[in-house]
Amino acid sequence: MAPGSGRDVTLLRALAWMTMGSLLLSAMNALMRLMTLQMDSMQAQFLRYVFAIVVMLPVMVPSALRHGWIIYRPKNIPGQFWRGAVHAAALGVFFMALPHLPLADTTALSFTTPLWVMIGAVMFLRERVSGGQWLAAAVGFSGTLVVVWPQLGSGAGSPGWSLVMLLSCPLFAASILITKALTRQDSPAVITAWQAITVTLFSAPLALMVWEPPTARQWFTLLLCGVLGSSAHYCMTKALSLAKASTMQTVRFLDLVWASFFGALLFAQWPTLNAWVGGLIIVASTAWITHRESRRRQ
Repeated sequence: MAPGSGRDVTLLRALAWMTMGSLLLSAMNALMRLMTLQMDSMQAQFLRYVFAIVVMLPVMVPSALRHGWIIYRPKNIPGQFWRGAVHAAALGVFFMALPHLPLADTTALSFTTPLWVMIGAVMFLRERVSGGQWLAAAVGFSGTLVVVWPQLGSGAGSPGWSLVMLLSCPLFAASILITKALTRQDSPAVITAWQAITVTLFSAPLALMVWEPPTARQWFTLLLCGVLGSSAHYCMTKALSLAKASTMQTVRFLDLVWASFFGALLFAQWPTLNAWVGGLIIVASTAWITHRESRRRQ
């Protein structure tokens, strides 16, 4: 085997895992948009995480029987609940805006989350950021204006819902930063399990207030969302275990490809040129920032 060929194969495997994860997550978001058009977004969010727990049980139960349920007890219980509260709030805002926007626009706007992570790391974790990274962040945020400008400029569409969707991004970033802090004490398996548990608990009161009995088709669709979501996170975690996060950032633009495909297939929504251009600007800037951060840590 030629020198470097082993690394090339590993990189290709990582890209394949990330591509599959991106496809599965986009499929889940498309089905969740379908559900939020048929039921209240809070009920859809609650049931999505109920089924996330159901999907994880076949993995959790055998492990707990061998080692005891104590292995899933977090060392930082308050932190887990804070993370769950913030993540539930982010999901609530996300699913509230989801039925009002094209999937491609939703995906492009969600690309700003890594930029908010950078800002949060500076404010709360006291991490240092170079002038070039700030410039790249400014370029990335300009990409969001490209996406929403047709709505803001002409008064058409739903500019208010675009801003609501953008509000979910700093909340998701806060969840990521809390998760980063939790990894110092708890394992990924514990954090993943408690995310599902706490989001379900925080979503339950609002879901029960608007509860309507789901149909058999809706039950099946939400179960499928649980399978797709859990599988997507597994694929992405597998990809990140094989390659650098900075390398994987460029694959995120495929999210826009998949979102455009499912938007056209399920909702007859075709992505605009602004969604493509804005999404490319945001992905390019976040990939550059992540690459610089990776080099700095090395």
